[in-house]
Amino acid sequence: MDQGQKGNIPFDEDNYTHNIHKDNERSLDRRSFMKLMVGAAGVFAVSTLPWGAIAAKELAGFSNKKYTAAKITDVSDLKVGEAMEFAYPGKHDSALLIRLGEDEFKAYQNACTHLKCPVFWSKEQGEMVCPCHHGVFDPKTGAPTAGPPRRPLPEIILEREQGVILATGVKRYET
Repeated sequence: MDQGQKGNIPFDEDNYTHNIHKDNERSLDRRSFMKLMVGAAGVFAVSTLPWGAIAAKELAGFSNKKYTAAKITDVSDLKVGEAMEFAYPGKHDSALLIRLGEDEFKAYQNACTHLKCPVFWSKEQGEMVCPCHHGVFDPKTGAPTAGPPRRPLPEIILEREQGVILATGVKRYET
């Protein structure tokens, strides 16, 4: 047998495909690169599992949030057909209380469910309006009636005690 059949190059050649076995010429070939990418994707997938578990727990309703009751206003301070803004559940969470009737009060978080623009009470039309994209919400249910919003406003649970309106919680979305 001659040297060509033993896997050696029989003559000097300056061809790129024959220098693969030179020292440090290709320390990262395609196979190594793919292994590296699959490993990085695996590390990323495993690192997101805790956050996914927290989100699933929250969306499935397994965690019961505890809200503290907060005074909004006295019943006598709000006339029928009027509304007022207040902060609930946190001091930076804006909400809107509307007095629809003599004994009917509704409160919603007033961030539009489309793009979080503030929602305002329009006494003349008897509806809640988002001026950013002309979204309109029903004051009795918080459901969108016009515009791009598709989800209702989160409703704040109210209680009435001794002439005072209290916020006691936030209802979960129902699908």
